[in-house]
Amino acid sequence: METNKNKYDNSSEDINSPNQTSINEIEGDSESNLPGEDELAKLNKELEIQKDKYLRLVAEFDNFKRRTAKERMELIQTAGKDVITSMLDVLDDCDRAEKQMNSDNPDQIKEGVQLVFNKLRNTLQSRGLKPMNSIDTDFDVHKHEAIAEVPVNDESKKGKVIDEIVKGYYLNDKLIRFAKVIVGK
Repeated sequence: METNKNKYDNSSEDINSPNQTSINEIEGDSESNLPGEDELAKLNKELEIQKDKYLRLVAEFDNFKRRTAKERMELIQTAGKDVITSMLDVLDDCDRAEKQMNSDNPDQIKEGVQLVFNKLRNTLQSRGLKPMNSIDTDFDVHKHEAIAEVPVNDESKKGKVIDEIVKGYYLNDKLIRFAKVIVGK
């Protein structure tokens, strides 16, 4: 049968047929498209993409750190601005009270100073400052600093705060200063 040709037959019909590839084409393909080269090229391209993503992520994180550090510094510098602004009214009242010190009426001076102190207390309380009530309470090492212990005759006063030397304070329910107290023993 002539339809079954030997594939190694070098007849002119086989060489010139459009479905056949030439030896030069096979050799050219083998140099440029080895089975691992396509995969290697894809991996190199993927590596470059991942490197780019990584560099962008690192740069973005550095920018984030710089921006938050700058914001933190601005916050620290202006954190007390509201409190200071509210205290300016009290300072103005102190200046007026100082001018009145030359007055001959001691009751007016006393009343003016009392008004200044009340305004100061109210301003600080509006900002979240609360004084600690320590006298006649049990001594608590988490809130009090014992300055001295004094003997007491009354058994109910033992272990309790007898006197307060320096008042303790809370700011928004967080202890900011311990009370310095004298404890009965």
